[in-house]
Amino acid sequence: MADAESVKPAARELVDRLPEDASWEDLMYQIYVREAIEAGLRDADAGRVVSHEEAVQRLRRAGP
Repeated sequence: MADAESVKPAARELVDRLPEDASWEDLMYQIYVREAIEAGLRDADAGRVVSHEEAVQRLRRAGP
């Protein structure tokens, strides 16, 4: 996970991995994905998780 001190290097690495013809939207998407993954990892570390079975039950209750 990126903390305040490692955001700049992580951002540079993210930009460096983009293709030369990348758009601002491509960059924003990559930032969004990275933050979503980090948020999920923080939730998991804090114990805010459900089992696969519980997730399936919740999705079935929500229905189409």
